[in-house]
Amino acid sequence: MDLDAVSASRRAFLQALTGAAVGGVLPLPPGRPLPPRGLAPDPADFLFDPGLHYLQTGSLGPTPRPVLEQAVAFWRDLERNPTAVGYGAQEQAMDAVRARAATFLGCATDELVLTRCTTDGMNQVAQGLRLGAGDRVLTTDQEHPGGRSGWDYLARTAGVGIDVVPIAPEEHDPTVLVARFAERITPRTRVLSFSHLLSSTGLRMPVRELSLLARDRGCLAVVDGAQAAGGLAVDVKALGCHAYATSGHKWMLGPKGTGLLYLSAELGSRVDPIQLQGGRAAYSASSGVTSLPSVLGLGVAMDYLDAIGLPAIEAHNLALRERVRAGLARLPRVTVVGAPEGAQAAPLLSYRLPPEVEAHRLSQALLQRHQVMVKVVPGGWFNGQRISTHLFNTAADVDALLAALAAELGGS
Repeated sequence: MDLDAVSASRRAFLQALTGAAVGGVLPLPPGRPLPPRGLAPDPADFLFDPGLHYLQTGSLGPTPRPVLEQAVAFWRDLERNPTAVGYGAQEQAMDAVRARAATFLGCATDELVLTRCTTDGMNQVAQGLRLGAGDRVLTTDQEHPGGRSGWDYLARTAGVGIDVVPIAPEEHDPTVLVARFAERITPRTRVLSFSHLLSSTGLRMPVRELSLLARDRGCLAVVDGAQAAGGLAVDVKALGCHAYATSGHKWMLGPKGTGLLYLSAELGSRVDPIQLQGGRAAYSASSGVTSLPSVLGLGVAMDYLDAIGLPAIEAHNLALRERVRAGLARLPRVTVVGAPEGAQAAPLLSYRLPPEVEAHRLSQALLQRHQVMVKVVPGGWFNGQRISTHLFNTAADVDALLAALAAELGGS
């Protein structure tokens, strides 16, 4: 992606994004045509501190300036007459965003629920399944705590059993992973719950194969997609899962506090949480009031991503990821644990540090001395760090990371 090539069509698109909320007219009607693809992101769209090399989208993604300004414009418009605007034009516009999000994930609008984040969506699935004593959930030992919390709650309150598939950080063979799941399914297994991308290592899991396995064994496939949507093209129908939860605040670059949940139509009423008693519309008596400007901003964020094109974003992200991997391989005290280039690779990549180097202390040094922001792999997995490259990152960000690691750890 040529970050200096900002075309007239891109400028026109950004003007359309930022010219909203004039006189209460919202720019998100159903069926609005997408902007032209292939536009390049402008570095000025991102509000980073000067000199910061931000490699942390996997935790919180930055909201681009055009999206942020549009969300603020929605908020200002709302405050003109909160009841009239909030329960009028903006409520209708939220349903348009819901339809837009369904297209983004490849499902029908009736299968899409707006949430606050991935954890919220995963909890709705867990709470809504009404599993009981003796029922079992099969998951992995590499799940993010937010994706696991709903199942742990059911284990504590309802006697649901949890079985775990171990995945070593250096393990990448999808055939082995699927076989390991198959070995651990029991007659009482009701759910296979796993991540699309492991937040610990960035491994792209064989979602379609695991979903087929779940269906073959009479189980539901529930996917934590927090690290995928926006960084990769996601088609939930092609993946074949029953439920898929993701966040707006990571790779989608949307306002914080937004998320999406896909519930396949074939589930019927099998997933029936409290929040959906009033239906799946953006607002109901059971869901309550959400942050309207944030939801509407998420719609603009999806337009922003589509203006560049998800295939182009994925190719850009993976190319930078390979630059990181090649550079890390030249550092003698660092061991890459992410998958090699290929089908299991993703824009997240983790590396193991030697035992005498404390990952959190190193991350502080990288930020304070080199202005490089990385993620510490949470304790209990391994002593290491994780990077995540997105559309705003460049080769200069990657090279800054490699130079900083070499300076702090020694090596070329």
